[in-house]
Parts: sequence; C-alpha cells; structure tokens
Amino acid sequence: MAPLRSTVARLLGRAAPQPQPLAPQAPPLVGFVVHGAGGVHPASAHIRVTGRMSALAASGAARVAQVDPVRWADGSDTAHLDAVLVQRDAFPLAALDAAFARAAAEGTRIVAEVDDDFFTAEARERLARAEYDPDRLAAVDRLVRGADAVVVSTEPLRAVLAAEGIDAVVVPNGVQPGLWAHDPVTPTTDGPRRVLYMGSATHGGDLDLLRDVFDGFVDDDGRPVRLEVVGVTHDDDAWHDRLALPEGASHYPEFVAFLREHADRWSAGVAPLTDDRFNDAKSDLKFLEYSMLGLPFVGSDRPSYAGVDAHGGLLADDGTDSWRSALRTAFHDPEDRVRRAQAYVRAERVVAEGRDEPGERAWRSALGLS
Repeated sequence: MAPLRSTVARLLGRAAPQPQPLAPQAPPLVGFVVHGAGGVHPASAHIRVTGRMSALAASGAARVAQVDPVRWADGSDTAHLDAVLVQRDAFPLAALDAAFARAAAEGTRIVAEVDDDFFTAEARERLARAEYDPDRLAAVDRLVRGADAVVVSTEPLRAVLAAEGIDAVVVPNGVQPGLWAHDPVTPTTDGPRRVLYMGSATHGGDLDLLRDVFDGFVDDDGRPVRLEVVGVTHDDDAWHDRLALPEGASHYPEFVAFLREHADRWSAGVAPLTDDRFNDAKSDLKFLEYSMLGLPFVGSDRPSYAGVDAHGGLLADDGTDSWRSALRTAFHDPEDRVRRAQAYVRAERVVAEGRDEPGERAWRSALGLS
C-alpha cells in the first residue's frame, strides 16, 4: 500500500494549484495643481512644487501628474488621485466645492501649499495692491480651511495660520542644484560696481528702503556703487539701474540661466524687507538664490533672514550706514562668504531625489506617503 499512497500523493501534488506571486501594486498617484502648463510655471511653483514632485517621481515612491483643476472637479478627468497638492490660488474658487465633494467621495487627500501670508488684514491689502483680486484671495482661504493638510514655508507663517485655527507643517524652501550650481563670482571691473536686487511685484515697497543707501554711494576705492534691478517694478527711477529680461526669461529656469549668464556684473545681492507682518512670514529664499548664483548676500535684519549670518550672509538694519557697511564688507571678502553659504545650501537646503531631511519627511507625510 505504501507505493500506492506515494503515487496518489505525487499525483495530487501535481494537480494542486501553486501559489502565484502577487502583481506589484502601483505606487500612489499624486496630482498637483499649479499655475502654468507644459513645464512653464511661475517661479513659486518651480521652487515649492514641481521640483519636489520631480524628485518624488524619481524616487519611485509615487507617480505624479499635473491636474487640470476644473476637469478634475467636474469629473471630466476620471483619474483617481490618492492625493492632490494645490498651490496658493491655482484651483479656481468656483470649482473648489465640487473638488472637495469629489475628494470626499473618492478618498482623495487634498493638500494646500502656501508660502505667503494670505490671512492677516495688512497682508491681504498688500497682495490686493500688487496682483491678487478678491476671488484669488478667497480661493486661497477656502482651500486652506478645507484641506486635509496644509504645507507652509516658514515657522512665522505657520504661526499666522495657527492664529486662524489652522494646523500646518513647515517645509522650508530649497533649491534645485542643477539650476544654480556656480562658483563664487569674480565681478567685472568695468564701469561702476553693481549690486543686484531681484524680486516680484509684491516687493516694490521694499526696494524704497535702499534709495538713500545708493545715493552717492562709493566703495572704499572711490568707485561708484549702483543698484541694478531685475523684475520687482517697472518704474525707471533714476536712483537705480534696470537690467531688462529678454522675452521668455520670466520662466524660472530661463530666469536662472539669464542671471547666471550675467552674474559677473554684480558684486553682491541684496534683499531689503520692510518691517511688517507680511514680510516677517517670508522665507530666506533670496539668501539661497544669491548664494547659489555666486554672490555674497546682504539682507534686512528681519525674521525671514534670521541665522543666515552664521552661513556667510550679512544683515543690515534700516539705516543707510548699516547697509553701506554691510555692502563694503561683502565687497572685501566675497569668495569665503559665498563658499560658506553654498556649503550650507548644498548640505541642508537642496531639493533632490534621495534627501531624507525633516522638511522632506514632513512634505511626504502631508501627502499621506509616510
């Protein structure tokens, strides 16, 4: 009987279905909503969203896709999203209620991303004067108050939202090294010594802080020092010079390439900020950008730039003498300051695949990925 039992066992063994390996589960799909399309976006979208999304996709932790907000809200886009990150006012106000309803029905996590104070009365007045109409401001407010998670760029901005009863996590700004990597600049000796100031339209009032600083300013060798402005304002005041952007250079990667092409025009980069709550919630992005451009940094001694002096930056109060003293210091030892600043940025403030820093972990957690 033993041989018969062995034969039956062998036959049964052949007939028994063998366990099949499970098909690999696709990574979660994360959508993002920003202004612009086809890779052409405002600077804030590149800095805060698309660079991080590219690094996320490269890591394999998620699939990512830009989402048309109206088509997703009305169901024309049928893709199921595990999460969708929306920057500022990129989701039109009229479509937000439908978006929240669909997200609730499908289990989609909505994450709001803001990097400016859109909530205090003085900040809203400033934004309205610059570029934001009431619907844009209302869209930010509705989004942030209804989102499952909120990501902000600074601790003071987190505190602004906390005062509104809104929880948020801080993800500091970073730079994409492939855009900015640059050695310290050796400025040209032709003409006056030039200092760069760049920014958006919301910084027009900050620029006025420097009017008296550059009125008759000369360096220690008696060479005239001129402020050269890129962006910020379209006013052509005689007290500063303007370097016009070519067509297409408002696209952030092209803007960075334009700055790098002209970097040897400048001996320093400046970042004045007036004393107000809107500015106090801003990040130290200008320090990161000027440093990676290869320029020593001189900025206002405000909460936004607290601590940059530990990494080669220079800080000035609102007085003319303080700004001139800081600039003269920047002119004397630029290379050491820039190398210290760049070492800090590369070590702690870079957006790239494989980084495992508190801000990166907080960002992924907000998206529901960890």
